[in-house]
Amino acid sequence: MAGTAIEVDELLARRRLRRKLVFWRVLALLILLTAGFGAFFWLSNGAFLPRNAPHVARVKIGGLIRNERERTKLLEAIGRSGARAVILSIDSPGGTVVGSAALYDELRALAKKKPVVAVVEGMAASGAYIAAMGADHIVAPRNALVGSIGVIFQFPNFSELMKTVGVSYEEIKSSPLKAAPNMFDPPTEEARAAIRSLVEDSYGWFKDLVSQRRLITGDKLAEASDGRVFTGHQALPLRLIDEIGDEDTARDWLERERGVPKSLPVRDWHTERAGDEFGWLSGIAIHLMSLIGLGDFAHAIIDPTGGVAAQARLDGLLALWHPR
Repeated sequence: MAGTAIEVDELLARRRLRRKLVFWRVLALLILLTAGFGAFFWLSNGAFLPRNAPHVARVKIGGLIRNERERTKLLEAIGRSGARAVILSIDSPGGTVVGSAALYDELRALAKKKPVVAVVEGMAASGAYIAAMGADHIVAPRNALVGSIGVIFQFPNFSELMKTVGVSYEEIKSSPLKAAPNMFDPPTEEARAAIRSLVEDSYGWFKDLVSQRRLITGDKLAEASDGRVFTGHQALPLRLIDEIGDEDTARDWLERERGVPKSLPVRDWHTERAGDEFGWLSGIAIHLMSLIGLGDFAHAIIDPTGGVAAQARLDGLLALWHPR
């Protein structure tokens, strides 16, 4: 009987030991999973955080600004999310006046809900600077390009070429300024004046916006809005930007002025456009084609953010610096 009692005690002890081992193994697994997920979210820079979790939203504006419906929806979604603040990461030469103005309006609506700070990564020129003014604060590196405050209307004219090759062009229209200017006839002074009035009207709106948002008037406004681009170092005394720095500088400002902790993770928000989500693929393709001497062709055909193919879709008044 004594032997049986010992065997029962050993069996019970083994079961208790087994349960303890299972408990510690499960606990260790949970700790590893928690640490793994934490490391994953940290390494992914918050990209997979739930939208309702507290975070800082990062929105990238790159390439040519055109139709902004997708980005408008994105900014509206950020306004409903758990984002405590928004970083607008800009590297763009601008685009259409209409698209840039729509982006500015949506950013101002978002800024009423959450603080928005613009960080110029390389360039915020023309229409991209309009977007930057939608933020509460603008930060740019010392050698970034900022400004190009102006409007342009471009059109080709093949009238001399048509004379050379012996091709004539006829049209019947209701009035002299209908569809003027066009690429087949030399522009008349009336047509030039009509287009000039459009450019000056939009330029006046642009200058007024700069004056109101950046609190610039008089000679300083005239200097800042003469169409040039400025380095960040030059733009600071003109009040086109607020600080020299980068995204860390922006995070410091958000914490200091708006109470948004720097410990909050950053979550990248993307539109549904393929160029925004998979732009790195086109970058690889362009690089590979450059190796065989077809770089310019690749930029023209593949580049979704600034190639000739994209510029061909730009119509009307442009707030654009150095189109290719």
